[in-house]
Amino acid sequence: MTSQPTHEHLVTDRSLLAGKAYGTGEHLAARQSLYQWQTPRHDLPGIVVDELADVRGAVADVGCGNGKFVARVRGDRPDLSVLPMDISPGILGAVPGAVVADVQQLPVADGSLGAVLALHMLYHVADQAQAVWELGRVLAPGGVAIVSTNSRTDKRELEQLWRQAAGDVLGVREGPARVQLSGRFTLEDAPTVLAPVFGEIRAIPLPGVIEVTDAAPVVAHLASYEAWADEMGVPFRETIERARDRVSEVIRAEGVFRVTCLGGMLVCR
Repeated sequence: MTSQPTHEHLVTDRSLLAGKAYGTGEHLAARQSLYQWQTPRHDLPGIVVDELADVRGAVADVGCGNGKFVARVRGDRPDLSVLPMDISPGILGAVPGAVVADVQQLPVADGSLGAVLALHMLYHVADQAQAVWELGRVLAPGGVAIVSTNSRTDKRELEQLWRQAAGDVLGVREGPARVQLSGRFTLEDAPTVLAPVFGEIRAIPLPGVIEVTDAAPVVAHLASYEAWADEMGVPFRETIERARDRVSEVIRAEGVFRVTCLGGMLVCR
């Protein structure tokens, strides 16, 4: 699998995830907010609801974060019993009925769910094979697991921006890479990780282009990685401010700063 070995333990460090990274919903909301400038605008919760059309009974959202998907499924499918779960107690405060749980050991009986969601979270799991086995274990026959992540090509412009800004701060041509969360479980790698449990895996690619005419949304996105700041090998705040300057320079010259995106969902049975 494609990864950054020096950063891998940071992406899966449970105490860091439950504390600085997702102790509140602030950083996650900042990362999510960049997508409001994306074309086309993908209605991710709506896609999930569509994929649940034939599902009955209970659905678990494992790693539900700030409950964005939970709220939509509950609103559109009141007939379903939605079980929100996350390893971070702090982020669950605004999610009714949520429980603290680890996808590697779900507090759910065998075969009891019609569906399970694991959206943009499996890259944080230390033992992905165990997590995938658990997703399969809790599903009833015919049940569906919906998994999402990003391509290894996703938002490459932001990676290049960070390296350039870090290089400026350090006085070198190009600085170290930032922590890339989805690098441990990319859209390209995911089918191989999921295949031992799920015989049918259907990918829904979700490409897009983000265009901003103000540096603020990009800066907020980069700043949302503050939980990993100490381990990135560069002064974090100075690099953020230098990135702001670089984005502003591009906008002045070209009228817009563009970021190409490629995320996707995998519907597994």
